[in-house]
Amino acid sequence: MVKVASLYFWTRWKAFNFFDVSEVRPADSESASLFNSPELSSICSGSDNIFLGSSDGQVRILSSAFKVVRTFHAHHSGSITHIKQIDGTSLLITVSEDLSNEPVLKVWALDKPDKKTGGPKCLSSLNVSNGRKQFPISALATTDNVSQLAVGFANGSVTVIRGDLINDRGAKQRTVFESEEPITGVEFREGPTTTLYLATTGRILTLTISGRGQGQPAKNLDDNGCGLGCMTVDSESGDVVVARDDAIYYYGPNGRGPSYAYEGPKQLVSTFGDLVALVTQPRTDAASKTSILRKFVGGGADDRYRSSTFALLDTDLKYVAHTELLTSQIRTLFAEWGDFFLLTLDGRLFRYHEKSLNQKLEILYQRDLYVLAINLAQKVGVDISQRNVILRRYGDYLHKKGDYDTAMQQYLKAIDNTEPSQVIRKFLDSQRINNLIEYLEELHEHDKATVDHTTLLLNCYAKLKDTDKLETFIKSGTNFDLETAIAMCRQGGYYDQAVFLSKKHGEHDRVVDILIEDSQKYDEAIDYIHRHEPEVAYPNLMRYARVLLEHCPDETTQLFIEYYTGQYRLKKDTPVAPTQAASGGAASAVQNLASFIPLPYRQATVTPSPATQDNQPLSLSTEEAAAAAKADPPREYKVPRPRTAFSSFVDHPDQFIVFLEACLEEAEMDEPDKVDLHTTLFEICLDIAGNKTGQEKQKWETKAKTLIDGQDISMDASNVLLLSHLSDFRDGTVLVREQQGLRFDIFRSYASVGDTASVIKALRKYGPEEPQLYPAALAYFTSSPKALQEAGDELDKVLKKIDEDGLMAPLQVIQTLSTNAVATMGMVKKYLGETIERERKEISNNRRLIESYRGETDAKRKEMDELGTKSAVFQTRRCSACGGSLDLPTIHFLCKHSFHQRCLNQVGDADVECPKCAPTNNNIRAFRKAQEDSADRHDMFLDTLQRSRDKFGTISEFFGRGVMAAPALE
Repeated sequence: MVKVASLYFWTRWKAFNFFDVSEVRPADSESASLFNSPELSSICSGSDNIFLGSSDGQVRILSSAFKVVRTFHAHHSGSITHIKQIDGTSLLITVSEDLSNEPVLKVWALDKPDKKTGGPKCLSSLNVSNGRKQFPISALATTDNVSQLAVGFANGSVTVIRGDLINDRGAKQRTVFESEEPITGVEFREGPTTTLYLATTGRILTLTISGRGQGQPAKNLDDNGCGLGCMTVDSESGDVVVARDDAIYYYGPNGRGPSYAYEGPKQLVSTFGDLVALVTQPRTDAASKTSILRKFVGGGADDRYRSSTFALLDTDLKYVAHTELLTSQIRTLFAEWGDFFLLTLDGRLFRYHEKSLNQKLEILYQRDLYVLAINLAQKVGVDISQRNVILRRYGDYLHKKGDYDTAMQQYLKAIDNTEPSQVIRKFLDSQRINNLIEYLEELHEHDKATVDHTTLLLNCYAKLKDTDKLETFIKSGTNFDLETAIAMCRQGGYYDQAVFLSKKHGEHDRVVDILIEDSQKYDEAIDYIHRHEPEVAYPNLMRYARVLLEHCPDETTQLFIEYYTGQYRLKKDTPVAPTQAASGGAASAVQNLASFIPLPYRQATVTPSPATQDNQPLSLSTEEAAAAAKADPPREYKVPRPRTAFSSFVDHPDQFIVFLEACLEEAEMDEPDKVDLHTTLFEICLDIAGNKTGQEKQKWETKAKTLIDGQDISMDASNVLLLSHLSDFRDGTVLVREQQGLRFDIFRSYASVGDTASVIKALRKYGPEEPQLYPAALAYFTSSPKALQEAGDELDKVLKKIDEDGLMAPLQVIQTLSTNAVATMGMVKKYLGETIERERKEISNNRRLIESYRGETDAKRKEMDELGTKSAVFQTRRCSACGGSLDLPTIHFLCKHSFHQRCLNQVGDADVECPKCAPTNNNIRAFRKAQEDSADRHDMFLDTLQRSRDKFGTISEFFGRGVMAAPALE
């Protein structure tokens, strides 16, 4: 399709002064005179030089200082009417014309000097054929590699030269087009196919020179032609530019392209970068129909005094970059060294230097043309930061005008490197809150939002009470500060949204905190805790244990029991059958959010809507659900010590007892933990019993007593005694002391409180095993008249026991009874009488024993003396061994026993002992040796003395054994 751009609407372009103009004045007079010399016939630029062709066939090369750096004679006849330098190379093409001969075309290598002339080397030279018709050349074009040249003539014919002109290997010429209209322009477009664009005064045509379609006749593109010098090539796009009086037209490979209205008689057209340079003349000076032909034969002398208009146009952005009215006609246009040059007929050369982008933008800012500034910046490819500066200034301009919505759009485009506070301050007015929300949302989308921005955005949502936008923002996945978002939702009362954010980002601790502290949904909190791994559940359970025990005591206690017994399992949803969705109505905020929460984090409890009350889902029974839960193995984790949970159950004794008893049932509990559990449970039972009366008190005391009843109790005795004492629980004290063998302490505790009945009970129970209780009981019974009265006959029994077992000497009894003036002589008369009588009998028996021992001792001593001083007479006639009559040899012993020698079985001269007395003597020797050995074993003496009731008798016995004898001196 052919695109015609605003032919009727863009009749007037915005004009700017984007170029600085200066007249070039060469330093030396020779160079200055070249531009106004009548011999100047052609001019071109390229490769950092300007090339001037003259009518005498010479070529002069000027440097950037406009000094002649080289001159050579290119043609010996004719005027150099066309000169062209192949940019980027050292090739120069010159054409000289003499109407009496065919035009001569030469190709020069500027970097290769000719050895004869010293000038550049001529690579090739040929005569351009026009069918022997002498017409001037009106247009010249060449390809970049100089393999093809096109020469247009004023008679309407076009000759194409094809060959290797650089190496002079021959070239072929062919007339490819003929027309009755003069040729005004020829241009090549290279690509897969080489296309030649032809312009006449009445048509625009294309001709395929090489490639597909070669040999076909010229294709007519437009029925309107152009003037001489009004056709050029856009070097950037490759399109052909044609200037007519009404507009500027572009022609591409697909035919006619866009056109841009710019009225005025056109004289010359050229391109400078992306700009189109035009030379027009005022309509009052417009040429007649024959003005085009005048250029082929030369204008009159008055051309230099006619005015002309020069303009540089940006056809893409529809503005005039520079325009000025010149008092003289323009001869030619060319570009070099980054500037554009204009040469007038009167020899004046003007340089046009393009202003910097910033200077251009400042000009546009002054005229508030921000849209054009933005388009210009985009066209030249500025970086994002510089583009955003323009957008911000445009936004500021629109904001001042009151166009807030459009201004916000500019700020949003420039959001990447704009300080957000500069924009936010402009829209803090409550009437502009929607624009502010839009900007803040975009900040979050670009991950440029700070904590303050998130706070402000959520405050805006809260101010508008726009729950839908708040949910959309939360669910969008936009980057924002999580801490701030949750805090603002909690402050604004959007607890469900705060819970959703916390769950979505795995902030389990915060979820529990919101459910408890803000929403006060304690059952949901305990349920949420129960659905997570131990490392997540335990800290939250301990943190909120007291609150949860206050509002959900049973569920919380059960969770404590599971965790502290190593049976913790994740709570799972009970499978239910799918239900029919309720019709009508929008879902609540929480239901909207729930769809974005992963399944493990969803709440199990859902309240059915009224529409579904009659169609309840079928769920598993409680027993089946419990069985399914037990089938899941418990999680592996380090079970904490039970005492870490004790503080959580303050003010909840009932739940505490359940927890303690459940932990005690655990078989694998460590011994220190069992001690803690028993001790704490014992203390709680005593505490509860202290606050009860009657049967309730007895019930709890019995429970406490059960904990310490037994041989192996898992409690420290001192703790039990202390707790029992503090709670005035005497049974506990007694039981522990009894288990530890502290019977005397039990007796003393009863006596200290004056409980005579308990004293008598303890005496009867522990007296047989603890004899020392009887002296203590005697002292207690006689300590007060009340105790003596309550004791009754028990005093006589105690005295009898003391007397029978010898627990106290009579004197000690008298001393004990005389301590208090309670007991009378009548009470102990019987005891004293029996004691005195028994002592008398014992003294009498001892005296008789003494006399008998003395008699035996004297008899033994006498016998020993006789044996040592008197001879012994043996009158025995029979052998004490065989009973036969004694005959020689006979052996007599001092013990009065006689034996045949043969009956003694004597061997050698060994000492012979009386066989009859030998067993007795051996016993005596063994007994004596035992006495001597035991004399050094004082520990045995002390042990025997301690266990003996008759201490003095024991000492006398060991004295007789020689224990206390002085050691013999060696």
